[in-house]
Amino acid sequence: MSDPSLYTYESPLVGWEGGEPLSDEPTKDGPNAKSLPNSSPTHPSEAYNTFTSPISNDTRGGFDIHVYYVSSVPSELQFARELHTRIRREFPELRIYRMFDEPVGPHPVGMFEVNVFDPKQFGAFVGWLVLNRGPLTALVHPNTGDDLRDLATWMGQPYPLQLGALRAVLHKRRASQIAMAGNY
Repeated sequence: MSDPSLYTYESPLVGWEGGEPLSDEPTKDGPNAKSLPNSSPTHPSEAYNTFTSPISNDTRGGFDIHVYYVSSVPSELQFARELHTRIRREFPELRIYRMFDEPVGPHPVGMFEVNVFDPKQFGAFVGWLVLNRGPLTALVHPNTGDDLRDLATWMGQPYPLQLGALRAVLHKRRASQIAMAGNY
């Protein structure tokens, strides 16, 4: 959601240095033909079980998925209502919020939000949503504790978020936390 050039990024290889060299020669035969051979697995990645730090693994949920629709377009509004109902029926273990037909916070059009709590839910729900979102757009972002920096990705046409509104909400939340801390 923010400008990546404002941040520095640690190498993705930190902690993975010194392994055996990987081949750049594709596999020639079988179902893996044309793919690159990987090193032999010793155990599955822990990322299959818990979200990678700094993504939240607590009650906030690891990812928020915001599904956007234009409420003044009857066919989009109807599709959004039906999709919302389907998600509530098919994925009752997820946290699903009510529909907001008007802009709210940084969201410039109608939307509803879904929270996922572990990588298995993320894989199942996001994979399902790719195929079932129809004409709607979805914003998927991790919860890392830095709402302005969270590295979002879009399904469909991105909308310009109102980051000034998000900053105001975050400032108000932070002021409230400071005030509460002063009362103890």
